Amino acid sequence: MGKFWGYRRPDGRVGVRNHVLILPTITCATQAAKQITELVQGTVSFIHQHGCAQVGVDYEQTFRTYVGLGANPNVYGVIVMGLGCETHQARSIAGEIAKTGKPVEVVSIQDHGGTLMTIAQGAKIAAQMVQDASAMMRELCDFSELIVGTECGGSDACSGLSANPAVGVVSDMIVDHGGTAILAETTELIGAEHLLANRAVDDKVAKRVYEVIQAMENRAILMGVDIRTGNPSPGNIKGGLSSLEEKSLGAAAKAGSRPLQELIDYGQVPTKKGLVSMDTPGHDIEQLTGMVAGGAQVVLFTSGRGTPTGSPIAPVIKIATNSGMFERMRDNMDLNAGTIIEGVETIDSVGKRIFAEIGSVASGKLTKAEILKQHDFGLWRIGPTF
Repeated sequence: MGKFWGYRRPDGRVGVRNHVLILPTITCATQAAKQITELVQGTVSFIHQHGCAQVGVDYEQTFRTYVGLGANPNVYGVIVMGLGCETHQARSIAGEIAKTGKPVEVVSIQDHGGTLMTIAQGAKIAAQMVQDASAMMRELCDFSELIVGTECGGSDACSGLSANPAVGVVSDMIVDHGGTAILAETTELIGAEHLLANRAVDDKVAKRVYEVIQAMENRAILMGVDIRTGNPSPGNIKGGLSSLEEKSLGAAAKAGSRPLQELIDYGQVPTKKGLVSMDTPGHDIEQLTGMVAGGAQVVLFTSGRGTPTGSPIAPVIKIATNSGMFERMRDNMDLNAGTIIEGVETIDSVGKRIFAEIGSVASGKLTKAEILKQHDFGLWRIGPTF
């Protein structure tokens, strides 16, 4: 308990996977990046629609996310792929990632004379990187070196009774072992913000909890929506939840009971160990991307309705809140917390089972999403496209 086999990176951090990431900085380069992953085993990438015509804080957040994904310790090396004329220049992003000490190369569709030449050059570099990565050996590491992201999606009436509080137990265990647990989903803390603020380590962190919640509400109000009194997801309603506040109270249970050390921006790497909160939207894949950009090596994802969601970079352990859904969606769900509802297991015992699964997955066991190559990517945009 409390140990796993990981890959030590040049910056001292530890990865639980050893990917070579083909990182497209612009939507125009995503298809070429995908072609490289199909040619070269051991590479991962993602499709997106961003990277150009972005300004201000929206540009800064996207830049931070790209850099964070490349810098994530689950990544051995990175090939940053650009078009050449976009706002998010590949060389600027590569320069920031290179500060971690990992191998980083740049390829540009315009500089290399088009798509085919770029794919050929990128694949050649990727093949060598993968071979170099394959020579690395895992070493025994401590849970204190883990950042574990937590999220819930497709919630139901069981979420706040089974899987979420069980993840709360895990969150406490991670913190007690000297690691970091990330609570995300700002929209799903509306109505439960006082519970989180009361656990803040100081008044500054408590104040920021309220400020971040208010800012999220204000964005909805600008669109003519009072999010606090609504429940925006039809699946949540069908799952038995009556309001966003009810969902929030269940979602907050993932944070366990330890003090809140800080509240960080989307895609930001925590500066403190322990329980931290990240300002993210409620969109499952956008929050997942933000936590992985923030350095999370493993993510716990609870669901009552079921989900295939995964990440190209971090293993996502899916935990069912009820046994019926778990049986129906065994292709996608890794663990079942529905045994709590049935009285077969306690919240603590399921929490310990999840904790043990983190150790197995961190040491190399594949999750269902990894096996199915569920490489999802969603980026939280906070400004207009110009």
